[in-house]
Amino acid sequence: MLFRDQTLAAIALGEVTLAFRRWKRPTVKAGGRVRTASGVVLIGGIAVVEMSALSEKDSSAAGFPTLEALREMLGSDDGAPVYRIELIGLEPDERVALRGEASLSDADWHALTARFARWDKTAPGYFPSILRAIGAHPEVRAADLAAKAGVETLKFKQGVRKLGEFGLTESLESGYRLSPRGEAVLEKLREHRL
Repeated sequence: MLFRDQTLAAIALGEVTLAFRRWKRPTVKAGGRVRTASGVVLIGGIAVVEMSALSEKDSSAAGFPTLEALREMLGSDDGAPVYRIELIGLEPDERVALRGEASLSDADWHALTARFARWDKTAPGYFPSILRAIGAHPEVRAADLAAKAGVETLKFKQGVRKLGEFGLTESLESGYRLSPRGEAVLEKLREHRL
């Protein structure tokens, strides 16, 4: 689920409390979280609604100037239902703080290497190789890095996403870069020749 920067700012201020989407099936779930560049959007309830039931109050709560603007965004009926999504608020993304933690404790290092070992059961060294590739080629598109690694782009992106969960990588407009924490892990990998 994507949000514009202006909408994220309004969610943070409590001015936008609803979102509406036309989906074949929901891409978020009640009680879930959506990570964005501005933080984590907390999702409340989700329900299917009829377009005819939408009100000016709904459009205002969703950040639209008019009901007509909301209906225009939803587009014509293509058979997919309209979902009403409650937005509880915006909280900081814990990965952002983690990225800046460049000093790794022994416990952090052991936890990461254990995680790599679990992830790498079918392809030993794969996740460290992703870190090395991003470290050597920051801001390079995932498709190009995946081609160099000889893997499918989707698989490569999934790997980067896993590393990002631990604050090791940062997504850029084009490609990725290692966070200070990712740089520290890469240095430890070099020291341990992993």
